[in-house]
Amino acid sequence: MSVKELSSSPGMRTLYPKAALGSIEAPLRRLPVLGSLVGGGDGTLPDTELVLAEVEIDREHLIEYKRICGFPYSDEVPATYPHNIAFPLAMQIMTDRSFPFPVIGMVHIENRITQLRPLKQHQWLTMRVRADDLAEHDKGTQFDIVAEASVGDEPVWRSRSTYLHREGGSGGGDKKKQSEEPPEPDAVWDVPSDIGRRYAAISGDRNPIHMHPVAARLFGMPGMIAHGMWLKGRCLATFAHELPDAYSVGARFKVPLKIPARVEFATWREGPERRFAVHDEKSGKPHLTGGLEPS
Repeated sequence: MSVKELSSSPGMRTLYPKAALGSIEAPLRRLPVLGSLVGGGDGTLPDTELVLAEVEIDREHLIEYKRICGFPYSDEVPATYPHNIAFPLAMQIMTDRSFPFPVIGMVHIENRITQLRPLKQHQWLTMRVRADDLAEHDKGTQFDIVAEASVGDEPVWRSRSTYLHREGGSGGGDKKKQSEEPPEPDAVWDVPSDIGRRYAAISGDRNPIHMHPVAARLFGMPGMIAHGMWLKGRCLATFAHELPDAYSVGARFKVPLKIPARVEFATWREGPERRFAVHDEKSGKPHLTGGLEPS
């Protein structure tokens, strides 16, 4: 694998127009002649790792992130926060002309984060990001974006995000899981209609499916939907005062959370693991299921 060191974080204002262009070019990639002109690679993931060193965590940005997700104020960095630092690097990988899929309309279906030790706001990070594990999915093709943050030579944080490029399929297994009875709620949350735009402003993830209902429907969504990583952060914030120093927290993103919404949050114990889930208040459909376990 080749390693490319970056001097600064990629600019999201240029990457999303590039992503939009990629979605226009995507149908042309399947044509024998035009496909070679617009790029799109050979159907494999790029064999490149991007590295961004000496990343300073901006205090005001961290405060706003905590406000949006519901974390209490402190100098400790939530385990979901470094995802925002890794995301522009992931976008640079996914918008490269060698990448096999268009970014716009792609669905984030799972994320697992491991915090190896507490991370403080004043510490500087080195972030490494790569694409990995291309695989078939019953609704298309999935792949992982793998990220690792270090302080000096010490790894402190790891993340694996799974994305789905939809290509049809029955998805029968998902429907069976979605029919499960939701657990008794511990809280009811009102999710405002502007949470997609607010989280996009702080995360840089301005995918149209989060920004406008018409654009969301054009890309196959039921309407404007909340970011999966906002919802995971919102769940983790409920445990903020009782988190261990080192832990892993995973989440599967189920039925897209169309906003505005009213949802039920539930949490329970299964051995050493703290399980949690978010369901629609009226229909009981699952939006997220997850678990947190000490490392």
